[in-house]
Amino acid sequence: MCWPLLLAAQYLWDAATSSIEELLIVQEGGPVTSVFWAPEGQYIAVGLNNSTVQLWDSSSLRQLRTLRGHSAHVGSLAWNGPTLATGSRDCTILNHDVRIRRHMKGKMSGHEQEICGLIWSPSGQQFASGGNDNLLHIWDSAAASSSSSSYLHRLDEHQAAVKALAWCPFQRNLLESSGGTGNRCIKFWNTHTGACVNSIDRGSQVCALQWSKHEKEILSSHGFSQNQLCLWKYPSMVKMAEFTGHTSRVLHLARSPDGYTVATAVGDEILRFWQVFGAPETKKSSLKRATNI
Repeated sequence: MCWPLLLAAQYLWDAATSSIEELLIVQEGGPVTSVFWAPEGQYIAVGLNNSTVQLWDSSSLRQLRTLRGHSAHVGSLAWNGPTLATGSRDCTILNHDVRIRRHMKGKMSGHEQEICGLIWSPSGQQFASGGNDNLLHIWDSAAASSSSSSYLHRLDEHQAAVKALAWCPFQRNLLESSGGTGNRCIKFWNTHTGACVNSIDRGSQVCALQWSKHEKEILSSHGFSQNQLCLWKYPSMVKMAEFTGHTSRVLHLARSPDGYTVATAVGDEILRFWQVFGAPETKKSSLKRATNI
């Protein structure tokens, strides 16, 4: 099954000062089921249980607009410039141009159950969607501007809901995916051909994936049974380090803009920050470089 982010309030934390500001309190329409920063770092998209998406300005703490179109809660979001893709329990993906009043650009219908994960390629030419139907779809960017069910590839090798998606930052046609408890495998796909180029059993539920910006490394977060983080060297997929500390499955990963720190959001209600990818001033050298801060 999918694992949405459920919050009654949303806060902004400043890494430089450790100050916290309240962005919003959800009274009606909540809880919050997804959040995603726009690429330039000022605006935030917030998906809600009532099927709407709110856009907020993080500088002024002001709501800019509400996007409508779905009929069930919005559990996944992905930006591509001014275009915001939203995935819902209503099994559809909507694309919105947030600059214009008539924001709806396209509607994709290819999944049979809730959309669990969305991600655009770094080039903006493709995007991927994972569903609670155990399917992974690869779409061409042209589909974002129309109403379509014509995906490029329908990939059905996963054995559980496909939530964890990560596009390789240095190889434009390489996508990594994984999913729920019954899955355990991390799969690598050639998105041009739809071929699975590698599949590795990690032995536990994979909840989220994140590539390093600076090295050929991948961070995976896990659920049952150790709720750990694992750092892998690509392409050998040799485990470089493993980090524990959470007492519940590590559902969400978020990387800092400089690429060195990763935040983990977990069901144990503890937010942790990890320097798994080294530090800007130091050279990476050993398994001990990762610290929980």
